[in-house]
Formats: sequence, C-alpha cells, structure tokens
Amino acid sequence: MSFQLLQPIWVDLFVAGSALLLLLVDMYLPDAARKHLSTLTALFLAVALYLTTQLDGTGSIGAVYVGSAFSVLVKQILLFATLLCVLGGKEWLSQTFTKKQGEYHFLVLMCLCGMMLLPGVRDLILLVVSFELMGIPLYILAALSREESTPEKRQVVLRRGAEAGLKLYLVGGASTTVTMFGLSLLIGSAGSTQLEALLAAPQSALSMMGMLLVLGGMGFKIGAVPFHMWVPDTYQGAMTPMVTFLSVAPKAAGLVTLTVLSQKAAPQALWQPAILGLSLLTMTVGNLMALPQKNVKRLLGYSGVAQIGYMLLALGVGNAYALGMLLFYLCGYAVTNIGAFLVVHAVADQEGDDTLDGFAGLAKRSPWLGLSLLMFLLSLAGIPFVIGFWAKLYVFMATYQAGLGWMVVVGAVLAVVGLFYYLQVARAAYMAKPTRSEPVQVEPWLAVTIVVCLLLVVGMGVYPAPILKACQSAADALISAR
Repeated sequence: MSFQLLQPIWVDLFVAGSALLLLLVDMYLPDAARKHLSTLTALFLAVALYLTTQLDGTGSIGAVYVGSAFSVLVKQILLFATLLCVLGGKEWLSQTFTKKQGEYHFLVLMCLCGMMLLPGVRDLILLVVSFELMGIPLYILAALSREESTPEKRQVVLRRGAEAGLKLYLVGGASTTVTMFGLSLLIGSAGSTQLEALLAAPQSALSMMGMLLVLGGMGFKIGAVPFHMWVPDTYQGAMTPMVTFLSVAPKAAGLVTLTVLSQKAAPQALWQPAILGLSLLTMTVGNLMALPQKNVKRLLGYSGVAQIGYMLLALGVGNAYALGMLLFYLCGYAVTNIGAFLVVHAVADQEGDDTLDGFAGLAKRSPWLGLSLLMFLLSLAGIPFVIGFWAKLYVFMATYQAGLGWMVVVGAVLAVVGLFYYLQVARAAYMAKPTRSEPVQVEPWLAVTIVVCLLLVVGMGVYPAPILKACQSAADALISAR
C-alpha cells in the first residue's frame, strides 16, 4: 500500500500518532512539567486543523473509506471544537488535574481519532471499529475526577465521577449492543459489509428491522429521546471541561454517521418516517424537561437534547439542501454550546455552585461574562442576529420546502418554549441580586476561548454566507460521491 493511498486519512493518522507521542512524553515528565501537556495537545490539534486545509477531498481506500469535501469539513468541525475545549480547560486542568494530564489528553485525542474516521466510512466493520475507538475513551473521561485537597471533597468528586462514568458506560454498552445487532441483520440481508451493497440489496423486513435497531443505537449516542436518560446526570456529574467536549463532539459524530447511513445504506423512504418521528419526540421532550431545571448544567443538557431534535429534522428531510443546513446547524451549535459551557465552568469553578443561584448578578459582577452568556443563550434559543437564528431558520426552510409545514409550526412553537428556560438563566445573571461584589476571576486562556466563541457566534450570525457555502458544498459532495 503506497503512502499516497492513505491520503484521505493522513490527518486521522497524525492525530493518532500525536496521542501516542503525548502518552510517551508523559511517561518521562516530572509532575511540575505536566501542566504543559495541554499546550502540546493544542499545538497538535492546530497542526491537524491546518493539514485538513491541504486535503483535496478526493481519494479512497478501496471500498472501505472515501474522502470527500464532506469528510474534510466534518474533520475540521471536530478538530476546531476539540481545540476550543482543550484551550478552555487548559489552566483549570493544569491546576487541579496535574497528575493525569497525559492520560486525559491521550484519551481526548484517541476519541477524536475515532470520530474523524466516521464521515468517510463505507464499510460496516470500520464503522464499528471507529465507534468503539470513540466510545471507550469517553467512558473513562466521564469517570475521571479532579484532585482535591481534603478527603471529604475527594470522596464527593469521586462519587460524582464514578456515577457519571458508570451511567455513560451502561448506556454506551446498550447502544453498542443494539447497533451491532442491527448491523448484523443488515449484513445478513445484503450478504456484504459494504454500504453500497446495502443500498442495492432488495428491502425486506430483516433490513428494515436492522435499520431501526441501528437508528435506536445511534439515538443513544446522540442523546435523542427516548434514549437521552444518561445526558443530564452525566453532564452534572462529570468535570465541566469534559462535559464541554462530551456535549458537542460525540453528538456531531453520531449525527454524521446517521447522515452517511441514511444516504449510503438505505433508501430515504425507509429512514424518513422514523427519523422525523424521533425528531418530533426529541424536540418536544428536550424543551419541556428543560423548563423546570435549576441546575444550569442539567438545563444545558436537556437543551442539547432539544437541539439534537432540530438537527434530526433536517436529517429526516434528507435532500441536499437539508443536509447542508444540518451541517450549518452543527457548526453553530458547536461554538455556541462550547461557549455556554465554558462560561458555566468559569462561574461554577469560583462559586462552587452550578445552580441558578450561582449565576445571580453575574452581569453586575463581570459584565463581559454576563454578555457572553446572554449571547450564547440567545443563539441557542434562535434569536436574530446570531448564528443560532440562521441555523433554525434554514432548517425550517428546508423542512417547509419538503412539504412538512406542520413540522415547522411544531418546531417554531417549541423554540418559543425553549426561550423561557434560556431566559431563566439570563434573568438570574441580569436581574437577580448578586451574593458577592467581586468579579468572577477567569483564567486568560479560558477568557480567550470564550471571546473566540462569542465572536464566531456573532460573526457567523451577521455574515453566514461563507459557512453556508462550505456546508452546502460538503452536502452535495456526500450525495454525489459513490
């Protein structure tokens, strides 16, 4: 096999090599020097992001993996989102997580490597391997706990981390089992592991059952209703830097996988009713369950469930325009959600409280932090002129053009419902009386990352055209690629 043949996965191999190098370096570093491992990880991610710009979006590895503009764009989204998460948690991890820096960043990079393989997968065996490469590190990451100065605090964080990791592991195990069973039915019905063979095979009750089981397994991964029960508890129990990563990257990978399968493994008519039904249920339950929440991390967890519902709506429509808007929504959601969780991290780390009470008077104490939080919440709610508004609008337009006007009405009503719980957080930040007068202390790199997310949310909201064009080109490439 020539080196040129591996061109579609050069970046993936670079990330995997970086992870192994990071672990090797960590073995020989003294404890005092391990704080620099996050900087090294960020450097690796920045180099990998640059390397994606050198990919021409062509090439294939047999019938197993296909490079395209779609796979390149997804890699860029995942790399950039991970870079933001690493930079945002850099100083906190260096101060409270010193001895496990190497393990933490190794697991993040290996998880990322698995996710980056998914958009180009054209064989079910590689699909399973990629998903396991993504999933196993996530279970460990969710269970990791920060270092505490007292045994009492240590016991608390250990219990929370163990609970978060165990719930994610149990749900992930169930998801993998269901997915594997569904894939075995698909392989049996088509007599091949290649996606093109699945698409060409005659449809039967066996293949339909396989598709539904795969959809259910993917539903666990992305936190769609009724497979969402792990989301709020895991978000509340895991470390906030880990939650920031967990709330975006794995969901993006799951949605991308569903997108590939819906286009390459079965006729759209087979997928559409199930995905649209899942979308409607996820939007409804996610928004309604978020309303009574007082813990901001749990609120954002249910908010993420609702956002998945809107993205599933575009996936259910399934044409080129809708898939382009799905990618656009994913871009906006990534930077918005990461920014929101980083603000929560900044406040909760100082206050020791991630409930609404901990955010009381935030705008008076730290005006720029309060403004950042407000803009992220408005973007999640879909208020003009931030990126979240255009994301929802374009998804609704694609849905309406497909003759599903009633779904647009339901989605718009639920978006209004969502505005109420986002305003609960904004009300606490701007109208509640602060319990302290001193400003929230934000580490430099955390502040920089929040500002970058804020600029992207506003900038893409004011001028979305370049991102729209890139997303639409990627969707067209996925549909046209054979």
